[in-house]
Parts: sequence; C-alpha cells; structure tokens
Amino acid sequence: MSASYLALADSGRLQGRVEAALDLLAPCTVCPRQCRVDRLADQQGACQTGRLARVASYAPHFGEERPLVGTSGSGTIFFAGCNLGCVFCQNYDISHLAHGREVTADQLAAMMVKLQNIGCHNINFVTPTHVVPQILEALSAAIAAGLTVPLVYNCGGYESLEMLRLLEGVFDIYMPDAKYADGDIAARFSNASDYPDRMRAALQEMHRQVGDLQIDERGLAVRGLLVRHLVLPEDLAGTTRIMQFVASLSKQIYVNVMDQYRPCYRADDYPRLRRRLTGPEYRDAVQAARDAGLTRLDGWAA
Repeated sequence: MSASYLALADSGRLQGRVEAALDLLAPCTVCPRQCRVDRLADQQGACQTGRLARVASYAPHFGEERPLVGTSGSGTIFFAGCNLGCVFCQNYDISHLAHGREVTADQLAAMMVKLQNIGCHNINFVTPTHVVPQILEALSAAIAAGLTVPLVYNCGGYESLEMLRLLEGVFDIYMPDAKYADGDIAARFSNASDYPDRMRAALQEMHRQVGDLQIDERGLAVRGLLVRHLVLPEDLAGTTRIMQFVASLSKQIYVNVMDQYRPCYRADDYPRLRRRLTGPEYRDAVQAARDAGLTRLDGWAA
C-alpha cells in the first residue's frame, strides 16, 4: 500500500494544502487556542513557536506501539513547544520550555528522508499540531528526495477540525491522545476546558479519514487510527467515558491503555497527581476498555 501523500502530490493538490495551511499562521488559528498572532512575522502564541518549526530531536524510536516499531523503529521527530499545557508533562523540557532548534522546510525534509533511509518504517511526528503548516511545507521537498513511508500524526488530541481536514490524504496513521473526559479536569491540568469536545470531534474526523488500524503481513501499521489513553490516578482522566466514546466510533479501533503516568513537572503542586498508578487502578482501566467492547488493546494488562 502506497502512502496517501504520494497520490496527493501526483495530483497537484498538495501545494494547495500547503498554501491553505500557511494562511492559518497569520493570524494564527492553527489550533483551538486561536491565539491570532502573526506567526509569519515570527510572533509567538501559546505554543511558543513562530515562523519556523523547532525540532528537539529526531531518531529511530523503539518504545512506541508494536505496529509502529517493527524491526527497525519508528522514525520520530520531536517538535519543541505544544498547544497544551499539561501540568504533569513528562517531556516538559521540550513542550513547556521549548528546547529545540529552528529548522527550515528543507532541513525538516532532510530529517524525514534520513530516517527513512536508515530503515525506519514510518515518520512519526511527535507533537505536530502547532507546526502542521511547516510539516506540509517540508513534505514536497521530502517527496522529491524519495520519501515513501507512511506518516504518523502523534498528537495530544487538542485539534482544529479545519486543520485536520487539510490533512486528509496526507497522513495515513493518526495517533492522538484521548486525555480527559471532563472539561473541569482538562481546565485544571491542561488549561483547556474545551478539550473533551475538541478531542471527540478530532477522533471522529480522524476515523472518518483513515478508519480502523490496518496492519500488513510484517505486523506494521500502514493506515488507520491508533488511540492512546494515559490512565491517571483516582480515575481523573475519566477512563470509562473515554473508552465508551472510542467504542462508539468502532470497537475495532486499536487502543493503547497506558500505565506510564508518573509525577513530573508541576504534578507535586496538585495533591491528586502526586503518586503513580496502583496496579488495581490500571487493571480497572483495562477492564473498562473491555467492557466498552474494544477488542484491540495494547498495554501490559491487555
């Protein structure tokens, strides 16, 4: 199966997507924050990113989900900055402190091609939401240099539907977080009271575009939706409601029920976030996924 973006480029429609995405940078309406700063003039809003994307690191990654890693790794590109503000972020030096270096479109394209050429099965854009225009801008150059592997949109789930619709036919694999079911919790821990509504709309649109996860004869993901859910202490994430919503889209959606929560960044300022999960809390979360009818589960208790 060929990556969808190749057909989009061959038809001549990719350039129109690039131009439409760049137009959203001034005033910036790339994500639900709607900061409306002029990023083409290098102004910065909530994501702390101006005209150029900033990359914190890029390398083969072997800690991602099995269908992405295969034998040679997922080619991850970690972007600095973020449109969320999670108080417990494990990558806060990248997302909150925005440590990274600015890259041009050609430099970003070269990273993609290098990861493919060393054997990575896909290009996995980590925290891409605020730099979608820059990714699209780089994609044409990457295609010209021989890029053919699938692209993975590895995001926090706080997305603009307008931007996601520009991505139809670009990304074969969407991997969003489904962080919170409750707006008050989302406001407290990520300053995004509208997160649940935005996340649900985003997952619905992503599933419309790519459907359930398809895995080839090598065990590699080639197309589809893969949802991540980080279980929080005291069921703060609202796991049962999250799983019921995901199952309402399709019971065949691949879901990673994640037990990796640990207190990081400013978590100690919030008493309910100061500890790791207990075993029973995690097992209850997995059972909630099963009770919702989901059958393709990842995670140690799945």
